[in-house]
Formats: sequence, structure tokens, C-alpha cells
Amino acid sequence: MAKLKKRYRRNHCQLNAPINHHPFWRITPMKPYLLTVLTMLTLAAAGPSFAANEAHDHGHGTTSATLQLNAGKKWETDAPLRKAMGDIRQSMASSLHAIHENKLTSKSYGALAKKVEDAVGNMVAKCKLGTQADEQLHLIIADLLAGAEQMAGKVKQAKRMDGAVKVIGALDNYGKYFDDPGFQPIAH
Repeated sequence: MAKLKKRYRRNHCQLNAPINHHPFWRITPMKPYLLTVLTMLTLAAAGPSFAANEAHDHGHGTTSATLQLNAGKKWETDAPLRKAMGDIRQSMASSLHAIHENKLTSKSYGALAKKVEDAVGNMVAKCKLGTQADEQLHLIIADLLAGAEQMAGKVKQAKRMDGAVKVIGALDNYGKYFDDPGFQPIAH
């Protein structure tokens, strides 16, 4: 009987212990950087498909999402967007000569990709644009992230230099479609 009482108390105490004492229920929080990157990748990947679906739902037929001006004018920007795009531009411009000369190492491409991803993460976290401007921005973000993936060497059968070209193309499109008076496209 004593053994039974002891076993009951041990099992009873374990069953009535708070849930957070059980290792199964301990969930390590995700690092903020990783959460931001995963969020922006999801948004960037989903943005063009949502835009295409919306166009289809409105009776415009099957169209792909393409960058467009806002009734002939550039889209509005805000300070976090301008800063992030300026940071990406500065990073790419400072590496442009080495990229053109094919002298940028894999490690340097990886560091450049991280700078692009970090700037995009900040942009996504802090930028507050209108719905239509945001949809257009997601097309540029998709190109920035695709270029960063190539520069980081995550895309098989793709050259890191091609990723840099994709990022520079996205920066050019930003300058063409978004109203950022201080932004100068990279001369290449």
C-alpha cells in the first residue's frame, strides 16, 4: 500500500505540474531576424500571386503582376523605405567595381546578400505605404530577395554576379516607379 501511495503521489504531482515545466511544451522563441526574413520571404513570394489573382478577379483576364505607375505618377514613399533603399544602393554601389571586374569573392557576395536581406527586413518591418503602393513595392522586394539569394549562393545553376545584376535592376525599377527625390540609380 505504501508503494502504491508513493507512486500515486509521484504520478499525481507530475500530472498536476504546470505545463511550462514539461520539456515538450518549452518552445524556444524564434530569433527576430529569422522571423523577419521568413515573413518578408513569404510576403514577397505571395505578393505577386495575390496581385495577379486580384487582377483576375476584377475581370481583367489573366495578367501577370508588373510594375506600374500610379496614374502616370510615381508611388509615394516613406522615410523607412527611402532609408532602406538608400542603404541597399550604397552597398551595391560600393561593390560595383569588384562585381564588374569579377573580383568579388563568394564571402563578399554573401556579406552583400546579408546587407540586402537586412535592409529589406527593416523596410518590411517599418514601412507604412498605402495598399496599392505596397503591392508595387512587393514586386521590387521579390527581385531584391531573389537577387540576394543568388548572391548568397543559395540558387543552384545561377551565378552570384547574376544576383547582383538582379538587385541593381530592382534598384533601377525603384527609381523609376517610386518617388524618392534623393535616390540616384546606380550607373553601370
